[in-house]
This record gives sequence, structure tokens and C-alpha cells, in this order.
Amino acid sequence: MAPKKAKRRAAAEGGSSNVFSMFDQTQIQEFKEAFTVIDQNRDGIIDKEDLRDTFAAMGRLNVKNEELDAMIKEASGPINFTVFLTMFGEKLKGADPEDVIIGAFKILDPEGKGTVKKQFLEELLTTQCDRFTPEEIKNMWHAFPPDVAGNVDYKNICYVITHGEDKEGE
Repeated sequence: MAPKKAKRRAAAEGGSSNVFSMFDQTQIQEFKEAFTVIDQNRDGIIDKEDLRDTFAAMGRLNVKNEELDAMIKEASGPINFTVFLTMFGEKLKGADPEDVIIGAFKILDPEGKGTVKKQFLEELLTTQCDRFTPEEIKNMWHAFPPDVAGNVDYKNICYVITHGEDKEGE
């Protein structure tokens, strides 16, 4: 009986039931908490004013209407929790698996230490392909500070890219 009930509930929420199978219960709970934080007026739908209020709560006061409109237009309709979860599922669908990302970093770590020199990684990220801006580099080092010797733990970066949170924070 439970599966029928779950299918009915998912259908009633306006999305396909398979979006819930993309994430484990812990991830779904984390997305629910994020949704609740963004849904500032607590009406069950994220709208332009919710986004504006969320940005304001984070200290960003002058968000342009065009930017907010673009965010809202990414959804196919009103952004309830199922649509919110589906949007994240679609964004993450193209992400490479953790082992593929680690394999790419291992090319930069021929000795197999599990780390890369901060200076080397920063140089690559600012001079090759989709170049990082100084702000993006600053944010990266804030999120993944190198150790005192200037080494960056790339396995942790890979974990966060694929799982969305720091291993040490679990």
C-alpha cells in the first residue's frame, strides 16, 4: 500500500516520483530545509519576493529584477518543493561521478599524495579553459583552505562537488 500512497503524493505535488529516488533521505531533508529557508513567506511556493528576501538576509540588498526573473524562469511553473527538488536533480544530472573527478585531479598528483599545491591549482584555474575570476578563487580558498604547507585536499573538493557537503562536517 505504501508505494501507491507515495506515487499519489508525488503526483499531487506536481512532479514525477522519480525525482525523490535521485536523492537519499538525508539529502531530501537538506533540500527541504533549504527550501524552507528560501520560502520566506512560508506559502509553500518560492517566488521572486522570496528570492529577494533571501538575498537580503544574506547581505545582498540590490539584486536586479532581471536576475530574479531569470531564476524564476528556470522553473516550468510555480516552484513548490517537488519542482525545487527536480531543478536540483536536473542541475546535478550532468555532474561527473566522484571517481571521474578524482581521476582528473590525480593527473595533477603524480606522486599520489591526495593533494595538489595551491599555487599550481590556482594558476591552472585562472589561466586555462573556463577561467576563474579572482572572486571565484577567493571563494574556493575560503571553502577549501589549503594546509600550512600550501597543499589542497582534492579528494575533499571532489566529495563536495558530488555530495554537496564537506566530509569533515558530517
